Amino acid sequence: MLNQAEFWVALAFIAFVGVLIYMGAHKRLVAGLDEHSARIKSELDEARRLKQEAQALVAEYERRYHEAEREAEGIIAGAKAEAERLAVEAKAKMEEFLARRTRMAETKIAQAEAQALADVRAAAADAAVDAAEKILGNKVKGKVAEDLVSKGIADLKSKLN
Repeated sequence: MLNQAEFWVALAFIAFVGVLIYMGAHKRLVAGLDEHSARIKSELDEARRLKQEAQALVAEYERRYHEAEREAEGIIAGAKAEAERLAVEAKAKMEEFLARRTRMAETKIAQAEAQALADVRAAAADAAVDAAEKILGNKVKGKVAEDLVSKGIADLKSKLN
């Protein structure tokens, strides 16, 4: 047995493990593994905390996004309603303006017609007076002619006006 290499390798290995145990290597190894485990646990806890914070931030930003979307929809709806109201108001004002302008034009036309009729009557009266004066002036002479002309002119003016 002492001549076999496996025996000496096993003996050397046991001696090596014994020296490691005597030197406290197993305690250092366990302490190192515990420290490494604690560090990993700490990092995992930190990662979980950061994940939760990130999820909370995502939820907050999604809430704000939806809130902003609703607000934008409200603004758009309000703007549409305002635009429709302004369009109706503008149409009403335009119709009122057109009606007022039409009434003014009709009034001006009526005034122009009345003025034209008055001008025609005045011109006809003046022509009739001049014609009557010439006719009567040629046929009737003297005081009778003057009385007839004056009376005819007065009657004609009162009837035409």
